[in-house]
This record gives sequence, structure tokens and C-alpha cells, in this order.
Amino acid sequence: MLTVLSRVLSMPPALRYPKYRAYWLGTLASVGGFQVLMFAQGWLTYELTGSTLALGWVSLASASSAVALNLFGGVFADRLDKRKLIFAAQLITASLIFLLGALTMLEVARLWHIIVLAFAAGAVNAFDQPARQALYPHLIERKAIMSAVALNSAIWQGTRIVSPAAAGFIIGWTSTAAAIFVAAAGFVVMAAVIAFLRIPKIEIGSRGNALGDLVEGLKFIKGNPIFWFLIGMTFFNSFFGMAYIMMMPAFAVDVLKVGSEGQGVLMGVSGVGALTMTVLLGAVGNFRRKGLLIIGGGLGFGLTISAFALTSEYVGSYQLAMALMVAMGVCSTTYMITIMSSLQLLVPDRMRGRVMGFYGMTWSIMPIGGFWAGAMAEFAGVAVTVAIGGGLVAAFALGPALVNRQVRNLGAILEMAGGDGRGAAGERVASGTMEKA
Repeated sequence: MLTVLSRVLSMPPALRYPKYRAYWLGTLASVGGFQVLMFAQGWLTYELTGSTLALGWVSLASASSAVALNLFGGVFADRLDKRKLIFAAQLITASLIFLLGALTMLEVARLWHIIVLAFAAGAVNAFDQPARQALYPHLIERKAIMSAVALNSAIWQGTRIVSPAAAGFIIGWTSTAAAIFVAAAGFVVMAAVIAFLRIPKIEIGSRGNALGDLVEGLKFIKGNPIFWFLIGMTFFNSFFGMAYIMMMPAFAVDVLKVGSEGQGVLMGVSGVGALTMTVLLGAVGNFRRKGLLIIGGGLGFGLTISAFALTSEYVGSYQLAMALMVAMGVCSTTYMITIMSSLQLLVPDRMRGRVMGFYGMTWSIMPIGGFWAGAMAEFAGVAVTVAIGGGLVAAFALGPALVNRQVRNLGAILEMAGGDGRGAAGERVASGTMEKA
């Protein structure tokens, strides 16, 4: 117990590497800017239209371009200099945000401006994210991978709590345009960090035809049951599991009857649970039984989603709902961080961008999952819909674990990968030479 506590209180393993530390601080600025942008963009949209449908169109515009281009973003992350690709993507995104800020400041912004710029920013992000995911493993040693993944997740968890409040304060005291400019500045900071970051030479993954590279990446994933399981878990999490977030206003107003303040508290305690687990995993740095973490975390997340939905509807206890939200945050973070760290350890360098591009696409479909949940809730009710989504997440976590030995023995496979070059074990898993692990 004292050993774990001392690790939590000490510097996380990944932050002991100066290059990753610089990258992490730049990412903190960029993601913080993104969270401020999401708040300000939504505020501006509703301010201009007063329509919730307009909010949906803006979200769909961003998601559709990201989903369409994520795979190609992964291909280019393997073909091009990752540092230069991230630098260009950050500056282009910053320019798009500055343009939106200028239109807002001049009071000429219209809904179509927001939709077009959101679509463009989503397209750029489809090239940025795979390059980022493919870059940072080269800034640390393999033993610090799980710590780095957890620290990256901590940025998202922490800024999700802090940045919206900061954006609201900026808008209240100055203007919406000022908040948008602050968001753009975060991307500029990340570009500056990347520009001055000295990274060891990374071998280009492919120099052939881009479409051929894309097909090669898809075949690699298709031929690897562990990758299918890990990425499939992410898909079910994004499409079915996280749909509860889009349905939270219905729970707050119609089911639990706690209003917007109650909804804020529910989302806040979920974030606290997620952030707490993220900090713990980031400090510990590694955990041998990763298969158990993924299966147990996914199963727990799915079951707590279903329990939250059904108890909210049929018990109506706000306190119980808060407790389940904390559990949801802990379970979701546990298995999602473990999935990403496992992928980073197993994926060969030459395939890293393409696999991360496919992985990123599963997150980009989250708004579409919200649309599915909203449509189904019209017929089945919000509680039943969300409970079904949770059940599907739990079933997918448990099903492959029962029938696939590689999934159950993921921790042993990763142990065997420990002495390899980066991701060499992934090549052997794909070829079937590690099936008896």
C-alpha cells in the first residue's frame, strides 16, 4: 500500500523524460484550447439560432469529416514526418479558429460559417490525431507507455472539467470572440512546442501507393484478433456506451428531475472518478494483467451504465445515480487507458499511424451513437435505450474473452513483447506465432 502511495505522490514515470514532458505540456495547451472551442462554438451557435438542431448539425459536420478521413490520416502519419504533420495541422486548425473569432468579433458570423469551419477543423484533426498517437511512444521507453497513455488521458479528463468553466468566465466577462481567440492560442502553443522539439529519426512506415498502404493497414488489423478486440471495445464504448452523455439532459430533467445543476454534478462526479483512476494508472506506470483490466473494466462499465439507467427510472435516487456515475468513470478510464497502452506496445512502428487512425475513427463516431440513442429513445424510452447500450458494451467485453485465448492472455503476450523492438510482438501475433502464449 505504501509503495503504491509513494508512486502516486512521486513524478509519473513518463514525465521523467524531458521530450515527453515538453510534448505533454504542449498537448495540455492544445486540448485545453479545443475544450474552450467546443464550449464557445456551441454557445455561439445557440446564440445565433436558439436551435438545438443547429447544435446537432455543427457536431455532425465535425464528426463526419473526421470519420471519413481518419484512415487516410493514419496512412499519412506512416508516410510523412510526424513532427511536421502535427505542426502543420496545429497551425491550420489555429488559423480556422482565428477566422471564426474574427467573424464573431465583427458580428458577421452565421451558422453556415460555423458548420463549414467545424467540418474543416474535423478534417484536419483526422490527420493530426494519428500522427500524435504515433509520435509520443518514441519520446519514452516502453516501460513508461502506460504512464504516458494515462497522462494523455488525464489532460482530456482534467480539461473537460476546467476548460468549460474558464470559457464561460471569459465569455461572461469579455465576449464569445475572446474565448475563441484563447482557444486558437492553445493550438499555436502546441505548434511552437513541436517546432522546437528534437525527436530521434523515425523510420518512414511506407513509401508506396497511399491507397495500397490503407488496404495493407486494414488487412493487418483484420488478421489480428487482439487488435480487432481492442478496437472493437473502443467502438462499442464510443457508439453504445458513451451515448448516455448525449441523453443526460433527459435523465436530469425528465427522469431524476434535478435540472441542469444536477446534471452538472452528475457529470462532474463521473469526471472526478475518471480523473482519479487516470492519475493512479499514470503514477503506477504499468500493470501486468492488462487482459483482466480490459475485460473487467469493460464489463463493469457496461453494467454500471445499465444500472444507472434502470435505477434512475425505477428507483429515482439521485444519490445512487451519483455513486454509479463515479463507478462509470472509474471503469471506463481503467479499460480505455489499458486498451491504448496495449495497442501502443503491440503495434509495429511501420503500422502505428494506420492502426491509430482506425482507432481514432472509433472515437469520431460518438456523435453518431448519440443520434442512434436519441432515435431509439423516441420509441423505447431513454432508460431502456441507455441500458441496452450498456448491456452491449458488457457483452462485447465478456464474449471474446470467453472464446479467445489470446484475449485472456493479453498480459502474457505483452510480457513476451517486453524484450522486442517497438511493436515487434504485433507482427508475431498477426502471423500466429504467439498463439500459444
